Amino acid sequence: MTTPNRPGAGTGRDTPLDRQAGALANEVEGYLLLHAEREQAQHEAAALCARLPWLTDGQAEDLTRHYLEQRLGLTRQALQATADRAKRLRGEYEARYAELRGALLRRHALCACALLAVSAAATTVSCLTAR
Repeated sequence: MTTPNRPGAGTGRDTPLDRQAGALANEVEGYLLLHAEREQAQHEAAALCARLPWLTDGQAEDLTRHYLEQRLGLTRQALQATADRAKRLRGEYEARYAELRGALLRRHALCACALLAVSAAATTVSCLTAR
């Protein structure tokens, strides 16, 4: 994680402080997302219980608890599936990038060799015609 206001920003160097700050930011973001999700699930459970006026207070609390557990479990599964997919895609993209980079390097090397061969041939021809 680099910021433009930090010395050395944009240099591509990842210091331990940068990694620590990034990890902290990720943890805070995760906490805030979980809190928002829990709050949304709580509102949905309250709305569900409001539509069922015959429930006792204990039944409503039990239903709310079960709903929260179910909803947060599903959210956790969805986030885990998304994280797993992102990890697989990153691996695929990194492999493709390495492949393309290797092909580009081979092409540049081939062009450099061809230019060197043409240059050597031209020098040889010019030396032979100068005699």
